[in-house]
Amino acid sequence: MDPKVLKLLNSKLEERRKELVEFLGDGGAKSYDHYKEVCGVLRGLLTAQSEINDLLQRMKEYEDE
Repeated sequence: MDPKVLKLLNSKLEERRKELVEFLGDGGAKSYDHYKEVCGVLRGLLTAQSEINDLLQRMKEYEDE
């Protein structure tokens, strides 16, 4: 897999994460349930970013061998 694709995907996830953080910071959640839902999405985005970063690191280490 091309690392550029993973980096682009990670960048898109980061953009979305920042949008949601700003949304919450501006008081955009209509209810506590909505707030919890957005927090769950943020948690998922962070998990996905972490997995992508781990994969990129392993790919880099593999290429260096």
